Amino acid sequence: MFVDYIILDFARSPRNAETLARKTLAEIDPSLPVFHFDSYDTEVAGNFNQDRLIARLTGLFGVLALILASVGLFGVMSYFVARRTSEIGIRMALGATRSSVVSIVMRGALAQILAGLFIGIPAALLAGHLMASLLYGVGSYDPLAFACATLVLGICAAVAGFIPARRAASVDPMRALRTE
Repeated sequence: MFVDYIILDFARSPRNAETLARKTLAEIDPSLPVFHFDSYDTEVAGNFNQDRLIARLTGLFGVLALILASVGLFGVMSYFVARRTSEIGIRMALGATRSSVVSIVMRGALAQILAGLFIGIPAALLAGHLMASLLYGVGSYDPLAFACATLVLGICAAVAGFIPARRAASVDPMRALRTE
């Protein structure tokens, strides 16, 4: 199975397995070097170190992408609120409540979230279908994974949209009208 490896199978692992194996191999051929002695589970686990590293890096890049998307949405919504400050001030001067101002801004954020999900979910389904042969033990369509990803994206986007919405609701109508 492994080049230059010897696999020893014991019914019960003796306490001094390494010493016993080294002594037996030295009796067979004294010039035979034994570099290290590990259990079979350790050797098999060592074969997957690179795969684990790639999986961790992929997860890290996914978290980074989520943070960048949230910051991007926050920036767009902040710009949206800054551009509509006078409109929001007029609405508040005419009697709009803070909750209605927050709902106006959150509707804009929700439209962007839905547009992203409208594009992203079919793209993810297509990518899963194309990579189905590369996925071992994982289906190309996992409804729980899609639901969790949609939920996490929705929560992050809602938080990124709520902060500028709250800021817009605290706009002083007189100051907003004076800026025009």
